Formats: sequence, structure tokens, C-alpha cells
Amino acid sequence: FGYGFGFLLIISAAAVGVSLPFFIGSLFLHKIRGWLEKYPKKAAFLRAAGEGNRFHQFKAVALIRLSPFPYMLYNYCAVATHVEYGPYILGSLIGMVPEIFVSIYTGTLIQTLADASQERHGLSAVQILLNVGGFLITLVTTVVFTVYAKRQLRILQTEEELV
Repeated sequence: FGYGFGFLLIISAAAVGVSLPFFIGSLFLHKIRGWLEKYPKKAAFLRAAGEGNRFHQFKAVALIRLSPFPYMLYNYCAVATHVEYGPYILGSLIGMVPEIFVSIYTGTLIQTLADASQERHGLSAVQILLNVGGFLITLVTTVVFTVYAKRQLRILQTEEELV
């Protein structure tokens, strides 16, 4: 679908995909809170996401989305940490943007390679360099975002433990 339409399609689906578990999680609020209390160290940064003002909640949710924390688990736990829906949905969508671009880029790269192999004319040296360079930039950017998010989440967790 390309970058523009593909991005709009994925971000729309992501909005629905993170909203439904948020609202479904409210039905199981008691059980989720019990799990969070059972594993206080693991849930410390999740609880930190629900603390503070809306900007703090937005920032924490975006960092959780950038980190390698499992999306599915957080989608249900967010409601139990008192994160408001506005910061949750905005932070989720902003935090998912890098992953969406990686997915779109990977799909485009695979399509380019498939087209080149079917047409049996190959890729020019410039196309190969651009594809390899783009892939490496994508990979490095993903690692940088992940490392940054993990560090910031540790800071949030430390602040939560001090309080």
C-alpha cells in the first residue's frame, strides 16, 4: 500500500487494537489489580505510567510502547494503573510509529526484492546500496529507540520505588 496509505491503514487498526483491550480490561479490573499486587517489582513501571499528570502518562505509555514490553499484556493492564484513555491512546499511537515504519519499510523492501527476482533484471548498484543502507538505518534506529525507552522506563521505575 506504500508509506502514506499503509501508515494510515495500520495506525487506524492500531487505534482499534489498543482501545478494545483497554475497555475490556475494565471488566477484569479486580483480577488485573490482583496480578499487579502479586508481582510488585515487575509491575512497578506499569504503575508509574498511571501516576502524575496527563503528559507524564502520555510519556510513560509511549515509552512502554517503544520498549520490548509485550503490547498485549500492557493493553489490559493499563486500565488498572489509572492511566486515562486520552494519554493512553495518544501515547500508544505515537510509541507505535517507529514499529509501523519498520513494518512498512520491510514490506516495501520485500516487494522490491520480489519484483527484481520476477523480472530477472536484478537491482542496480544504487538500488542495492539504498536498500541495504535503508535497512541498516532502520535497524539502528530501532535499537536506539529500544535502548532509550528501556533506560527511561528504569528511571520511572526507580522514581516509583522511591515514592
